[in-house]
Amino acid sequence: MEISQYQLEMKDRRPDALGDLRVLPDEVICSILENLTPRDVARLACVSSVMYILCNEEPLWMNLCLNSVKGQLEYKGSWKKTTLHKQNIPDEVAGSARKPIHFDGFNSLFLYKRLYRCCTTLNAFSFDKGNVERKKNLSLEDFHHLYDGQKPVLLTELAETWPARSMWSAEHLLLNYGEIAFKISQRSSRKITMKFKDYVSYMNFQHDEDPLYIFDDRFGEVAPGLLEDYDVPHLFREDFFDILDRDQRPPFRWLIIGPERSGASWHVDPALTSAWNTLLCGRKRWALYPPGRVPVGVTVHVNEEDGDVNVETPSSLQWWLDIYPMLTDENKPIECTQLPGETIFVPSGWWHCVLNLETTIAVTQNFVNSKNFEFVCLDMAPGHHHKGVTRAGLLAIDNSSFENAEKNGFHDKNQSSYSDIIRKKKRLRLFEQGENKFCGNEQGTTKDTSKGYSNLQDQDFSYSIDFLSMFLEEKRDHYNSPWSSGNCIGQREMREWLYKLWVGKPTLRELIWKGACIALNAEKWLACMAEVCAFHNLPSPSDDERLPVGTGSNPVYLIADHVIKIYVEGGLESSLHGLGTELEFYSLLNKVRCPLKDHIPDVFASGIVFYENGSYKAVPWDGKGVPDVISKYNVTSGNISADGFSFGVWSKKIFECRKVGSPINESTSSVEHTRIWPYIITKRCKGQIFAHLRDILSWDDDLNLASFLGNQLRNLHLLPVPALDESICSDSQRKIDLPLVTFTEVTERFRVPAEWVIFVETMTKKKKDVTSRLARWGDPIPSNLIEKVEEYIPDDLSVLLNIFKDEDGQYKACRTSTWIHSDIMDDNIHMEPCLLGSENGCSDIREQQKWSPNHILDFSDLSIGDPIYDLIPIHLDVFKGDSRLFWRFLESYRLPFMRKTSECRPLESGNKFERLSYHAMCYCILHEENVLGAIFSLWKELRGANSWEEVEKTVWGELNNYEGFC
Repeated sequence: MEISQYQLEMKDRRPDALGDLRVLPDEVICSILENLTPRDVARLACVSSVMYILCNEEPLWMNLCLNSVKGQLEYKGSWKKTTLHKQNIPDEVAGSARKPIHFDGFNSLFLYKRLYRCCTTLNAFSFDKGNVERKKNLSLEDFHHLYDGQKPVLLTELAETWPARSMWSAEHLLLNYGEIAFKISQRSSRKITMKFKDYVSYMNFQHDEDPLYIFDDRFGEVAPGLLEDYDVPHLFREDFFDILDRDQRPPFRWLIIGPERSGASWHVDPALTSAWNTLLCGRKRWALYPPGRVPVGVTVHVNEEDGDVNVETPSSLQWWLDIYPMLTDENKPIECTQLPGETIFVPSGWWHCVLNLETTIAVTQNFVNSKNFEFVCLDMAPGHHHKGVTRAGLLAIDNSSFENAEKNGFHDKNQSSYSDIIRKKKRLRLFEQGENKFCGNEQGTTKDTSKGYSNLQDQDFSYSIDFLSMFLEEKRDHYNSPWSSGNCIGQREMREWLYKLWVGKPTLRELIWKGACIALNAEKWLACMAEVCAFHNLPSPSDDERLPVGTGSNPVYLIADHVIKIYVEGGLESSLHGLGTELEFYSLLNKVRCPLKDHIPDVFASGIVFYENGSYKAVPWDGKGVPDVISKYNVTSGNISADGFSFGVWSKKIFECRKVGSPINESTSSVEHTRIWPYIITKRCKGQIFAHLRDILSWDDDLNLASFLGNQLRNLHLLPVPALDESICSDSQRKIDLPLVTFTEVTERFRVPAEWVIFVETMTKKKKDVTSRLARWGDPIPSNLIEKVEEYIPDDLSVLLNIFKDEDGQYKACRTSTWIHSDIMDDNIHMEPCLLGSENGCSDIREQQKWSPNHILDFSDLSIGDPIYDLIPIHLDVFKGDSRLFWRFLESYRLPFMRKTSECRPLESGNKFERLSYHAMCYCILHEENVLGAIFSLWKELRGANSWEEVEKTVWGELNNYEGFC
């Protein structure tokens, strides 16, 4: 094309228009703009011609909108208009702007490529043949033998009898589900929904390079009729997650609807599950790589602390346009175009990327079966090396990690030289071409599984459970290592899942045991428990009793009429304090003959189990003094009393204060420390745990439980508190950052009574990083409230105690320091069945079963502090925020939370310090667990709250009407 003289003489306006910013590439400037507010972007658009161009890009306004939107979204024809509408700018003002201004003299390859991606059509992207096998009428036997756990396959005609095959079109769904709001997938972390009628309107108007698409895992709950339109194909009906209740199992099925250019960027399915995806409308183009083969253009990051794996990847369309054309034939992915009615199977661990060539509607489900079960368990095991290797192959490891892997005994040293592998791998770069990769079968050998796969082999990496297990870290333990935020299921839920599988699928116990040994190190805990049983002449564990039960944070076994708990959580010193405090508490109950004693399990024995010279050994310990095995290894910090309850509650509080803000595993860094465990044996309670009964209990049962908990918390909080050993506290001052003065001087200086000093110091340390901690927890905690948390919590936390001076000049608190359980949750309450009919409610006259609470379990989290702290788990976890049950509890509790005396006046005046609801809310914010996540999950309407006072009133307002009934 001939270039005119005018174009040749045209001056580049970019340097003058951007000034000092001209040194930045356009993509960097656009990235910066995305972090500004819409109002600031609008102001910047007035600065210069180039800023006007950059600040009026639709992709920019799309990101600005999605980063600020909450809840439901309604598209207004353009992202700028949608954003202005969300900013409550009147439509007549937003639409009154003059026509867009056009400037010459500015060219941007970055903006041009983005515009091209926004406007391109995908008619030429079809790849109907591909190199994924298409099969019709595949038998279950052939599927397991040829494909499951090995390679993808396209299955035809599985959906021909589904109603969805003819009824799932945009027009039909619009008629029946137009008002239903579905979840929208996009790159913002915010949860966005759109009514289906609004989404269809968006699809018709949009020109986005990475369009929004419906990706809803709760579609069966919001539109249950859709579940009647399809069936799980017979090849995929074995699903080990089926054993969990619907609210317990991780997300597993999705409705997927998207326009042309939308799709899923490169990823491996969560927890290494397998998946099937059936297309009902439109065409999808698929690209796949086998496990360990990171696609060119993708970067895998592995968090060293918790093992979470994050993937940086371009959008699906961007990858196909910019990267795919540069690949050599031997490095291209396995690919195909999926047609309506076809189902694609994606095995465990396979990378895949999907691009919608036109408007598509599909349904997909992930599942765990006998082929991928061990891989799912591996992915949830603690540590990070094995997670990186499963996704990035040997690119994810270094010399030290492989040397550790060799020590695990899985690696055959004669197979290959590790140094040779490393030298070869170090030459690799993530974006280079030319290296062949692996496609492995279940046994971990490599083979040419079909035409088109042979060029993807890598003789060094093997996607087999034995090979990947080499990279499990010896020092990492399931019970005291951070739980990866990327895991699809919670830590306790995972243990309960394995236990339910063990009980519910006895024919698969060999497989389940292998998985439990990978995820839980179950073999080690079984050996510990067997030694404890032998030492105390208890029966050997039966086959049914080999796995720990799912509840709690420590290995717990049910052996005949006994319960064995091995203390693991938090490391050795934390475990010693857990058992030591619990034994001190039981000793106190026996002395004072508290009624609470009748409602806690009887202690049968306690001791220390340890690994030494190749075998496990056990020694008794009643909580007093320091056992020889502990003294031998010098594993404790600080001065521990040689007599009395050396690891009792005051020592525990000092230890907990010291470790606030310290690394999680600082007390477990030594291998010896991971081979010593305290344990306790209690008598087994009759009945069942409340968590397993919640859904079948009557309202009267719930009210009875609330009264029971009120009575027992009253008994607990009336117990005498052990005397404070000031010598221990003075010795601990340097450990908990208190001034190096006498304890009396500390009390005077900080205006805090001696028994409250450690409590206040612990809370003060928690406050130091409260903003960053809440930001790390993130959703569903509203970001606007996180920004206001510092101004809500008092600078001096001692004001929560309402401290005053008595007539002798001594500082006193308007509340009493008490024993607190700290962890009365639904899995720490036991209930037993009884029959109605007589005055005591337990005869056989009427055959109607009721459930009566009989025991409170697990006192290892005992502490001393503010009794209000005990209300948090009860109200949020047991009562699920039900104010009627909470009030019934308070009616039975009958103790005031604050003394009302003439001297009791807060040192710092202000109404909020006199509100019990304010105190409870502060403790929720400062809690070591993500209590706020539970609050905003129970009260979803509070996600739109503008102040912490609004949250406080909704959750804890009932407390302000309570004064105790003594």
